[in-house]
Amino acid sequence: MDMDILSLIIGLLAGLVAGGAVVAVFLNGLLRKRRDALLREAEAEGEAIKKEKLVQAKEKFLQLKEEHERELRERDKKAQQGQERIKQREQQLSRQQQDLSHKEKQLDQLKQELSQKMDGLTRRKEEVDKMHQKQVTLLEKVASMNAEEARNQLMDSLKDEARTAAMAHIKEVQEEARINANKDAKRIVIQTIQRVATEHAIENSVSVFNIENDDVKGRIIGREGRNIRTLEEATGVEVIVDDTPGAIILSCFDPVRRETARLALHQLVKDGRIHPARIEEIVAKTKKHLEEEIIETGKRTCIDLGIHGLHNELIRMVGRMRFRSSYGQNLLQHSREVANLSAIMAAELGLNPKTAKRAGLLHDIGKVPDEEPELPHALLGMKLAEKYGEKPDVCNAIGAHHDEIEMTTLLSPIVQACDAISGARPGARREAVEAYIQRLKDLESLAMSYQGVTKAFAIQAGRELRVMVESERITDAQSDELSLLIAERIQNELTYPGQVKITVIREKRSVAVAK
Repeated sequence: MDMDILSLIIGLLAGLVAGGAVVAVFLNGLLRKRRDALLREAEAEGEAIKKEKLVQAKEKFLQLKEEHERELRERDKKAQQGQERIKQREQQLSRQQQDLSHKEKQLDQLKQELSQKMDGLTRRKEEVDKMHQKQVTLLEKVASMNAEEARNQLMDSLKDEARTAAMAHIKEVQEEARINANKDAKRIVIQTIQRVATEHAIENSVSVFNIENDDVKGRIIGREGRNIRTLEEATGVEVIVDDTPGAIILSCFDPVRRETARLALHQLVKDGRIHPARIEEIVAKTKKHLEEEIIETGKRTCIDLGIHGLHNELIRMVGRMRFRSSYGQNLLQHSREVANLSAIMAAELGLNPKTAKRAGLLHDIGKVPDEEPELPHALLGMKLAEKYGEKPDVCNAIGAHHDEIEMTTLLSPIVQACDAISGARPGARREAVEAYIQRLKDLESLAMSYQGVTKAFAIQAGRELRVMVESERITDAQSDELSLLIAERIQNELTYPGQVKITVIREKRSVAVAK
């Protein structure tokens, strides 16, 4: 409607320009009416909004008042409860004070009674001392010696009797402890071995590369031997191509290098492109892949054994054990077995099995260093463990498992025993027949080199040496000394797996013939 009025006004303005005065008066009247109407509407809306806000403010005030009153009631209630507790506490303290006063009175009575008894005891003690002095004087006259001499004589006699009884008791306890210790040690070792099931299959790094036909040999050698020279320089392995049909021999003391050369040759033969550039490329890829595999093997081994927090370099050395063998026994399998054996034996003895398992796994890390050192592998492994933050008991167990250093913890003999158990399992290690026979002969020859020895027998695959001596020339004490001397020479002069037990047998036979 407003728009119609405005349109009408605009039309009138356009049509009646000449009568502007009349139109202006008319427009002013209309605008005043419109203004008054808008003011009345605004005032009405303001009154409505004002009333609504007043109602909301009143409701909010009533709500806050109710919450405040509720809080005041709760505070009054808590204050009343606190006053009741204070009253109860005061009543309790009052009762305790009364009990304390009563006990103080009883204590005063007891003190008076005790004082009277002490006075009586003092008088009695004086009487007893006088009687004792009279008896001592009488005994000195009868025995013709004073009290000090009699006391010394009695003490000497008691000391001799106590010393004799103590020696007998000590000997009995030692014998009983020795018997029980042997039984417990055998039980623990047997149970430990029975609870660890380890495969005896031996895994070695391959040193012979098999090929389908001899034509491949020429391609591996290359023109004027350039391929084989490149392969040897890249891997550090000596490649021997001889008349052996279908085989190439890879010779190197480092098993990781030998495995790198084997895998690289396999990839080159499979690919068919064999030339110096390709050889260097394949060898570089193989080294990288093998290093990743070594680290993965170390991590997987630690996860399988439940060993955490091992340094990355130690994990890498654990992985390198896979490519190392000792007397034909894979070093990683041997270390895993020693770790499990050590954990079980430590648990049987009440020690920490996790620490024992850690020491058992790391005891041979000195056999897989990046560089060839001059130190024995046990001492080198101890230094590596110290370098990478292992605990002192673990380091001592690593360094002492071949008696190169003194054992300072109970963990060290456990790892040493488990190392011997793992190496002594039937089928765990292997030797060439010639080397095995020669080792037995060396043991027997060493024993026969002593005077008074009549026979020597290496039995149990060279793990025990029985020595027969002449009873007329060797005494029992000399037999004990002879066993120690032979054991010391075996340790210093011979190489052998596990341990060798030396038993010296001396017997006297008296023979008579009745005719």
